[in-house]
Amino acid sequence: MSAAGGSKLWGGRFVGGVDPIMSKFNDSLPYDRRLFDVDLDGSVAYAKALVKPGLITEEERDSIVQGLEKVREEWKSGTFEAKPGDEDIHTANERRLKELIGEAAGKLHTGRSRNDQVATDVRLWLRTTIKSLRVLLLELLGSLTVRAQNDIDILMPGYTHLQRAQVIRWSHLLMSYAWALKRDLQRLDQIAERVNVLPLGSGALAGNPFDIDRAFLAKELDFPAISDNSLDGTSGRDFVSEFLMWGSMLCTTLSKFAEDFIIYSSKEFGFLTLADAYSTGSSLMPQKKNADSLELIRGKAGRIFGNACGFMMTLKGLPSTYNKDMQEDKEPLFDTCDQLDGIIKIATGVISTLTVNKEAMYNDLSPGMLATDLAYYLVRKSLPFRDAHHVVGSVVRLSEEKCCEMKDLSLEELKTLHALFDKDVEEVWNYERSVEQYQANGGTSKAAVSKQVNDMFTFLESARS
Repeated sequence: MSAAGGSKLWGGRFVGGVDPIMSKFNDSLPYDRRLFDVDLDGSVAYAKALVKPGLITEEERDSIVQGLEKVREEWKSGTFEAKPGDEDIHTANERRLKELIGEAAGKLHTGRSRNDQVATDVRLWLRTTIKSLRVLLLELLGSLTVRAQNDIDILMPGYTHLQRAQVIRWSHLLMSYAWALKRDLQRLDQIAERVNVLPLGSGALAGNPFDIDRAFLAKELDFPAISDNSLDGTSGRDFVSEFLMWGSMLCTTLSKFAEDFIIYSSKEFGFLTLADAYSTGSSLMPQKKNADSLELIRGKAGRIFGNACGFMMTLKGLPSTYNKDMQEDKEPLFDTCDQLDGIIKIATGVISTLTVNKEAMYNDLSPGMLATDLAYYLVRKSLPFRDAHHVVGSVVRLSEEKCCEMKDLSLEELKTLHALFDKDVEEVWNYERSVEQYQANGGTSKAAVSKQVNDMFTFLESARS
């Protein structure tokens, strides 16, 4: 190679020196070094595939594979030394391989481009990361479901528009997060299938001219499918953008979870107490106990949304096949995966250790939340619901005029609003009875919530197998 190219894989074409600023601007090794393991996996498989078409001998293959494993040992032990000219993980690994085994290293790249190499590396890396995130999601789902099972007798106000609406079980709220997370997990499984497609053997864009056995490569690297088009194989990054969008959707679920818990753990509500392990204090106010764990979950959701939007903007204006813009896939991908790892672990820790103040929840229930139940009372006496709704609206107005709760209105006063009111109206003002009327699947009765819990345990058992 010329002095201008140095150890770069493309240096032979150039005669002028590379501006140091350009070199730094171009280099990705500072962040794509975390692909070292999967890059070496791909190279080991490719070295084996080069033997069949006679591009290298078995002895050269063995030398290359042994050399690559030595490079792997150096990375894992922290002794690998990057050098000037190691612009990316592929260059660094190949440069070190040549130092270890000599000229045979130069045959490894035969028919292979960094374009199909990096596309393969990112898929391998993301495939492994998805498996790890999946395990964490299952743990979070399990923690929510166990908590819902243990706390099933606790009643609390349910809210719409952040105003008291109807009485629900605390477990019903927990299971609402669980069902949303189940869908997030199902979407992740679907994405994993599309990630698990092998682009190696696509070359720079036109394909591989040496009759490389791509089915062999797929088997070596445990890919169930092979990309069908070399142009798409080297340039397709929709799997990255899809994963980033998935991360945004997961964070939408967990940000809502965090916001609810922030509100419910405030002094104004007092429903929940976070464990000290997931709280912080104030540098000025000694009395403060801040829900920083939850606030960071909520805050990092915006960061992850930004990663997805930013990368989509990178892709939207690109012409076909590989462009250097695609190097910008790794930092948002790595950051999103790192943040999701922490977010899911923190959410699991919070739900597993918090204290539920069931008395505070119960004390915040009010007869006004049973207005709909009062309408149902009239419906059960054959009054059309719209008429019942209007009547109960009049009951609410009367109680406000008298500055009392609806339950404190006398039967005589209720009868002035509708003749169907009778002594059994007293049964309406019972919170347990209120939740128990919602027996239909998905409701907040004890039986309905228990069914949700059992169904989720069944799903989790299946998902873990």
